[in-house]
Amino acid sequence: MIDHRLHVLRMVASHGTVTAAARALSYTPSAVSHQLRSLAQELGVPLLVQQGRGIRLTPAARVLLAHADELYARWEQIRAEVAQAGGEGMGTLRLSGFSTAAAALLPRVAAQVHGAHPGWAVRIIEADPEECFDLLLADEADVAVVVATASLPPSIDPRFAQRPLLEDPLDLLVHAGHRLAAQPSVHLADTAGEPWIMDRPGKPYHQLVLTACAAAGFTPAVAHQAAEWDTGAALVAAGLGVALVPRLARLPAGYDIARVPLRGDPTPSRHILTSVRRGSDAQPAIATALSALEELAARAREANRATAVSG
Repeated sequence: MIDHRLHVLRMVASHGTVTAAARALSYTPSAVSHQLRSLAQELGVPLLVQQGRGIRLTPAARVLLAHADELYARWEQIRAEVAQAGGEGMGTLRLSGFSTAAAALLPRVAAQVHGAHPGWAVRIIEADPEECFDLLLADEADVAVVVATASLPPSIDPRFAQRPLLEDPLDLLVHAGHRLAAQPSVHLADTAGEPWIMDRPGKPYHQLVLTACAAAGFTPAVAHQAAEWDTGAALVAAGLGVALVPRLARLPAGYDIARVPLRGDPTPSRHILTSVRRGSDAQPAIATALSALEELAARAREANRATAVSG
């Protein structure tokens, strides 16, 4: 087994402070500090240096972290080999994902895992993309489905194995009586003069819409701010503006709204990824979940192609 103090060091490096790492580990800050001091004393080198109100990792700590990442990846591979040799076994697979994935993808993945591995329980955790990576690193989730944003770990991060899963196109959401509602598809530029309903500034979806509108040649006039799809749908149904909604997003029934596909090159979309701890993807239950996600993504791609042709 790997010295747990290495895991504590990894969490401090990931979260940036002892306090944040302690919160993620459900430890007290003093317990985290004690473990790191004991590790430093055993190695005979300092690992952390006070820097203002924060801390800085020493060069020795960074060397140790690089080897720790290799150790943990190898440990995940060993777990996979043991699980494959041991038959079905029992355990709990933890699936994490942002809100749309948690609703549209993960329940079907859970059903497939249950069917393939009857002895396994499956738990779904809805979490923002950044939190999904924290859960993976803390060994509180096994598979994450996330939207790619600039704030996520880079694809070459040695702690994780990330794979592109799906391009999720954005559709225009308008009132059912809107001038564009009956169109088979529209250019985003056709909405330049409309009032817009968007997420709050600083949120990834807000930036995604801004970028899409800028590529179409205009800056959207923001009339209202809504963080949830059902709130945005209610505002659109009231005739208060238009919005962009991902195709995977499920909207409540009963609203007087229409979803209109966008056309153009490129059409705005979200990039959806899967991530696991590096080395863990061969573990049977994790491999089944990843395979199920690929199947769902293939069906979604086929449906998107059909929509593009009909539009």
